[in-house]
Amino acid sequence: MSDIHDETYDDADGTRAGAQSEERTFAALPPAHGRGFAQSWWGQAWLKALEDTALDLQQLKAGRRLARAGAVGAVSVRPGRITAVVKDRDGTPHRSDVLLQELSPEAWDRFLQMAVERAGHIAALLDRDMPPHLVEDSAAAGVELLPGIGDLEPECDCDAWDHCGHTAALCYQVARLLDEDPFVLLLMRGRGERMLLEDLQARSASTAEAEEGHGGAEETGPEGVDAAEAYADGAILPPLPALPPLPAEPGVPPSLDTEAEPAPGLDVAAVEFLAAQAAVEAHRLLADALAPGHEHLPVEADLSAAEDAVRLAAALPGTVVETRLATASDRGRDGLDLAVRAWRYGGRAALHILEETWTPEDEALARARAALDAAWDEDERPRLRVTDNRWTVVGADVQLRHGRDGRWWPYRKEGGRWAPAGPAAQDPATALALADGNE
Repeated sequence: MSDIHDETYDDADGTRAGAQSEERTFAALPPAHGRGFAQSWWGQAWLKALEDTALDLQQLKAGRRLARAGAVGAVSVRPGRITAVVKDRDGTPHRSDVLLQELSPEAWDRFLQMAVERAGHIAALLDRDMPPHLVEDSAAAGVELLPGIGDLEPECDCDAWDHCGHTAALCYQVARLLDEDPFVLLLMRGRGERMLLEDLQARSASTAEAEEGHGGAEETGPEGVDAAEAYADGAILPPLPALPPLPAEPGVPPSLDTEAEPAPGLDVAAVEFLAAQAAVEAHRLLADALAPGHEHLPVEADLSAAEDAVRLAAALPGTVVETRLATASDRGRDGLDLAVRAWRYGGRAALHILEETWTPEDEALARARAALDAAWDEDERPRLRVTDNRWTVVGADVQLRHGRDGRWWPYRKEGGRWAPAGPAAQDPATALALADGNE
């Protein structure tokens, strides 16, 4: 381990005295500025047990601050308990303990038997790793290695009845120890590394002797299977499980509310906004993918940077982010506001209608005129002036814009510029009513 070590050793052979006394003491760790407390999945599971148990989130934050500042002294780990002296910000020391129930002898017996039968688990532990299947196999044997909600019981001389900042700081610091050595968790559960390995060695030898004792002059293995038959059976797969239902709402991204200072130039609020919008977009894409007939629809082209800036601005990111988006999209603030209004009426298609003009070919123009003729009686039809795909009502500040897909988009002149006035409609009369404000 790089920055973690035991403080007690046997002078004769250099081995840990803690292995005999079932206690290990780890020197105080340096401050943890700029890094997380748990990098391994089992270290994160340890912290989840703490954070799911604690009732006061402010105490957890206080604990993180103390741990980051290096306020946790040497940590003593022994079966069922971890202990350290934790200093307040004013230097006041507090003895803090966190209790974790030891495994019963019967549970240890099941765990050891499971480990002997799966040699890869022991190899992983010796490599200071705790693969998920080791924990899963242990749980299948009725042995819960990792703590769950309520399993980390706090004791502190500050007399707090729940996890205080001192016990929380101790737990955060122990997560760093667990990252380096999962045997720390096993010691808390009741067995030190040396005792555990000796038990495993004895069981392995006993198993090998038993297997030799059952051997004889005639040993029969399991009956073989024809290779061709086995290969054919392998192609028969069970049906895939049903797709899970669409979540009711987008997921919540992780919080960036930490005591660590952000890197220079990093806008934390902007990053949180982008993470939330990524979750919203992922939820939308999943909903589209699960919709009937989705597989027959053409694949949408990726948004350009300017289009994506409008999509993000439509989500109300706040003044600072909106200003950055306006600059990045080369629209300016007023132009971005107009683009956002169009986006909310119809997404990318509405944005194209706002910013692009096109000249309908004869066939498309004939269909557009036919639709206009059919929308009103002859004496009610408004006078329209045609410029490309834009049909402006003569003498009024309203306009229809014709899309390439045949739909009509209502526009109204506001402050000397044309602004979107509603969503698209198949019928030009309906679109014109929207532009007039009659619907």
